[in-house]
Amino acid sequence: MKVPITYTLTHPVDLVIDGETSAAGITLYRGTSLSKLRNEMGPDDAPSCTTKSTTATTVTQSCTEVIAVAPQDYLYDVADAGTWKVAGFYGRTTSDNDDSDDHISFDYGYDMWGGLGTTQVKRAAKLTTDATPEPVTKGKTLTVKGALTRANWETSKYSGYQGQPVALQFKAKGATAYKTVKTVTSGTAGALTTTVKASADGSYRYKFAGTTTTGTATATGDYVDVK
Repeated sequence: MKVPITYTLTHPVDLVIDGETSAAGITLYRGTSLSKLRNEMGPDDAPSCTTKSTTATTVTQSCTEVIAVAPQDYLYDVADAGTWKVAGFYGRTTSDNDDSDDHISFDYGYDMWGGLGTTQVKRAAKLTTDATPEPVTKGKTLTVKGALTRANWETSKYSGYQGQPVALQFKAKGATAYKTVKTVTSGTAGALTTTVKASADGSYRYKFAGTTTTGTATATGDYVDVK
């Protein structure tokens, strides 16, 4: 997943950031401090920056860059879901590869400032919906089943998300929006099941609002023909 990021960068007017011998940008990290990082991830390419204003001493730029969040590369366990911090960095290099005088040199410097902001990294969620029987006689009982699952970065699979409130919604034939009928709590392996009285043609679906560690999910509607 490619995540776009925008931020404001202010630096001294005499500082040149050319993307070759000097670079600036941001990184996301998880941990109590910069010296005790539990995990981190950042962009692969240099940011694109546009100058917005200048003073006698500073330049202020609006920058955008993209972090390619690949779970297999950056997210190793369930503890990686939650709040990550934002840090800014500046790196510079100087080198002398001319060895005509039997001397070469390479110097590298790096500065990082943490606690500049926060963002949420969440596990992806999925939902399914299946209403039976189809068709159904008006006034009879419909059973609506489904499952709420979320990404497990440790196994690279989706696993059930138990004990979560999930809304059962209905959209009548010809209507433009779904309305919540009731709330169902996910059970073992994320299983969802409830019953409703069939009243009119329309579609049923489950919708999950998400949590601080897991994203939202909306199932595809299951259309039921009421006779």
